[in-house]
Amino acid sequence: MIFDVDVVVVGAGPTGLLLAGDLARAGVSCAVFDRRAGRSGLTRAFAVHARTLEQLEARGAADRLIALGTPVPKFRFFANVELDLSRLPSRFPYVLVTPQYQTERVLEERAVPLGADIRHGTEVIGFSQHSGGVEVKVRQDGHPDRVVRAAYVVGADGMHSTVRQVLGMPFPGKPVVQSVMLAEVRLTKPPSDALTANATGDAFSLIAPFGDGWYRVIAWHRHNQPPEDTPVSLSEVRDVTKQAFGTDYGMHDPRWMSRFHSDERQVPRYRDGRVLLAGDAAHVHSPAGGQGMNTGIQDSANLGWKLAATVQGWAPDGLLDSYDAERHPVGRQVLRSSGALLRLALTCPPGLVSVRNLLANAVTRIPAAADRLAGAISGVGISYPAPKGAHPLTGKRVADLPLADGRHLYQALRDGRFLLAASRGVLPVDAASAYGDRVDAITVAQASSTAALIRPDAYIAWAESNVDGQVATEIAEVLARWCGSPAHPVAQASGR
Repeated sequence: MIFDVDVVVVGAGPTGLLLAGDLARAGVSCAVFDRRAGRSGLTRAFAVHARTLEQLEARGAADRLIALGTPVPKFRFFANVELDLSRLPSRFPYVLVTPQYQTERVLEERAVPLGADIRHGTEVIGFSQHSGGVEVKVRQDGHPDRVVRAAYVVGADGMHSTVRQVLGMPFPGKPVVQSVMLAEVRLTKPPSDALTANATGDAFSLIAPFGDGWYRVIAWHRHNQPPEDTPVSLSEVRDVTKQAFGTDYGMHDPRWMSRFHSDERQVPRYRDGRVLLAGDAAHVHSPAGGQGMNTGIQDSANLGWKLAATVQGWAPDGLLDSYDAERHPVGRQVLRSSGALLRLALTCPPGLVSVRNLLANAVTRIPAAADRLAGAISGVGISYPAPKGAHPLTGKRVADLPLADGRHLYQALRDGRFLLAASRGVLPVDAASAYGDRVDAITVAQASSTAALIRPDAYIAWAESNVDGQVATEIAEVLARWCGSPAHPVAQASGR
């Protein structure tokens, strides 16, 4: 089959745009089709967590997004209960509050110069796949329908995913909360906390600053849940906010208001042959904790290098299937944790609110429990399964270590390659040479006897402490397991 493009990505939200940029960076031709005429100036997602910022740092895009938002080191919820993010073991110990359209802007401005072909106003209306590829039927206003041939298709087209529906993939789950009001407003007297939420048992409200004078308000009331298509009035939002906080902060001049409902759903698998699902097309959950967009972006960070390796023909057996094996459990866990937070906030009976607040305050004052909660919400605590008997670091997120050349480790990841990392003199100079531009050898600044192979998505594929003369054979086996056959057979032979 002759391909028009290696990969078609359906959906130009944050999930699809990060994936497109990663594929283009790897030299994989990629077309992104999105039925929207252009980027929206309105948004639902507004929280960018630490692990997502780390992924953006590994792509040279974190600073650009941070400049457009407001870093918030503490999240106050349930009266005086605070979750301190400043203790996170990350260079980004906070949640960045910025509207989703800014995240999309930064990701698109990265993807296009790398070669991604992003086509707004273009709708995928169907496709058929076979052993050799996928034929995608595309419709654009004013043009006849046409077929684009691709090796793979990724559905990143949201909760109502056309790709998922064409696959006939079930999306089991249920609605968990109805008639949540969203508004973007100005405030005469903004709250002193940058990210503020409270729930009284009947009323819930959250206020987040966009940093440009506009504020996102989320409001819900147990006894006021009209149908989703009922228009929202500013007086409703003010009233619920006042019940939750004791004030409406002088709310005025709304530029956008809407209602939505929140579902908890997940597909049974993220891959069907040559078609894969990511982000809200694969899983949706409550907005509690602000993890939806972040989980989708991290899906793409996991998938991009694996799909590129598969298209380029060097992926070891099972590599692409590991996307589902690693990310499906993460999606399921986010579903559970965000659902638990939502139920604590919205469905706790008024008579138990004080008990809930006392328990939440107690948990967040226990350092180990607070750190675990912060790690789960921020994504910093996510790890992937490791083989039995593997080094304890295997499958864990790698820290942004300083390197001997003055860079940090995440800067060394910007080419999208594996990193073979160790202190000076620990590994043979040519340990990774057989793999050409798939693997870069780096030297960490701190003296250590541990060596590690770091995946392009900033997770540790392999580690070994107390490295000795036998490690060269083990490294060769590890590289073959993760990076396929060597690019330079001569170098491989000399290494043996």
